[in-house]
Amino acid sequence: MAKKRPQAKAVKPQISDGEIPVVGAREPCPCGSGRRYKACHGRAASHAVTELVQRPFEGLAGECDWVALRELVPAATVPLTLKDGLPEGVPSVTLATVLPMAWPALRREDGSVLIGLQNETPSGDISRDLADTLKRALVAEPGSPVAARRSDSDGVRLQDLLDPAAAFEPEVHTGFEFWVPDADSAATEVAASLERANAAAIPTVRLKSVDSSYWCETPEKNHLRWVMPYPEEKLLDALARLHAAGTSSLGEGTRLVGSFRAHGLTVPVWDLPSDMGAEECEKPAAEFAERLAGALAAEEPLTADERRARGGLTNRQVTLS
Repeated sequence: MAKKRPQAKAVKPQISDGEIPVVGAREPCPCGSGRRYKACHGRAASHAVTELVQRPFEGLAGECDWVALRELVPAATVPLTLKDGLPEGVPSVTLATVLPMAWPALRREDGSVLIGLQNETPSGDISRDLADTLKRALVAEPGSPVAARRSDSDGVRLQDLLDPAAAFEPEVHTGFEFWVPDADSAATEVAASLERANAAAIPTVRLKSVDSSYWCETPEKNHLRWVMPYPEEKLLDALARLHAAGTSSLGEGTRLVGSFRAHGLTVPVWDLPSDMGAEECEKPAAEFAERLAGALAAEEPLTADERRARGGLTNRQVTLS
């Protein structure tokens, strides 16, 4: 008969719940229990991830651009306006797609705040996680980054902190020099991160003729990715009507190839010829917007050809989040 193994004594956590940082699921839990994070304090975080907020940016000015900057645009910044104004000693708050060293936020030496949008977030509500990061950045010591952590489940969201009436106008950059006022004097690790990020950035331009539409250049062909605010089913019907009628392209050599689904919104994607730049997209995009408005207003059932077109578009849809 096998001997009964002595039971291991429970290890008392060495730090309090509020101090425990987020680590990899298979790493030892920072609380000192001896268990993996996913089996210890990571349980609550794992449960939170399943409670996904489908449209985390809903209610914010520029919801479609928030989605684009989160998922599609390499380098961009947007000034943010707080409901209650800027705290003393904080001259500005700026949203950035990415920050050096993947920091969630950074308070510069002059007190200004940069908050990163494309970081991994520990819960299912990106808005709540970003709001928590922003609040901590506003009171951080100047010249210091803000570390990642789990936000409280009942914490405030961006919708509680940002002015909904303020304009949301992204500025797309060719690189990440906005990270530091003087790139030549950046710390070694930041300079190395800047060089890597610039090398990986895909050239991207925000169109002026239509909202939330981004041209990008890749080695083989260019693309137009357009985040749209319409309900998904209604938008797919409208796109199918245009596709079946042969009017879903943006001109010769272009093709509507499918769409992304991201944060509750749909992002149609067009392939473009490699010699078609952003400026050449402006007029065709504006004309397409007019055709789309007509298709969205249509109420009659889809025809057989339109249903086939819709099926093709649905099969080529990719979910990003």
